[in-house]
Amino acid sequence: MPPPIQVIMSGPRTIINIRCAAARRFPGLRHKYHSYEHDSPSSYTPEQDMILAAAINHVPAHGFTDTALSSGIRDAGYPDVSANLFPEGVFALVKYHLVTQRSALSRNAPAPPPTESSTTLDMVRRLTLQRLHANKPIIHRWQEALAILAMPKHIATSLRELALLSDEIHFLAGDKSVDTSWYTKRAGLSAIYANAELFMTQDKSANFKETEEFLDRRLESAQILRNTIGDAGQWAGVQAMGVISALRSKGVRI
Repeated sequence: MPPPIQVIMSGPRTIINIRCAAARRFPGLRHKYHSYEHDSPSSYTPEQDMILAAAINHVPAHGFTDTALSSGIRDAGYPDVSANLFPEGVFALVKYHLVTQRSALSRNAPAPPPTESSTTLDMVRRLTLQRLHANKPIIHRWQEALAILAMPKHIATSLRELALLSDEIHFLAGDKSVDTSWYTKRAGLSAIYANAELFMTQDKSANFKETEEFLDRRLESAQILRNTIGDAGQWAGVQAMGVISALRSKGVRI
């Protein structure tokens, strides 16, 4: 296991221990290797799965709301009292979308490429873009979801899901890092994805072409920084600031 890295930053919370912060804030990053214990649709009971799958179909029209959830309950053939299956309310609907779309990456992704860095980066791009495009049907409602994700009681789960997505993408891309870059790559991609996702909510270009270009610029910049900054602590500091910026863009007060 790589030793902890301390990153000096200006402002509040000036010292961030990357390893401890990753384990505390991102439970899915506690191991050096991809975990097959990530949440998946099978984490839900059959009743929950049927209701949420039906409710997602109402999100384009009604948003991530109680109306969509109630419609899903009725469509699945359950009584209204079944809303009690979801004590977190509409957050359950948002999380279901995140979990199912992350799981879909492993089902639809091509075989991992060779481990050469350029090829792996291309695969990271393809998978990240694939995940972004999965938001197309509900993108006009996604700012509502971001507001729900940024609520204080949901922040820990939101951060965990973002970390798991980044881990999944790197794993499927064939990344086999076992040193400190395991953490920094995932932290960097988390920041890039969060910003690209927010950008996409305002993108009016055909087939979200501008979002694709935005993603390419961010990935290219991250690669240049990784090749330029030799010190692991400095690189981790850059990525930590990127994550903080991304979280602030989602409405999290940091």
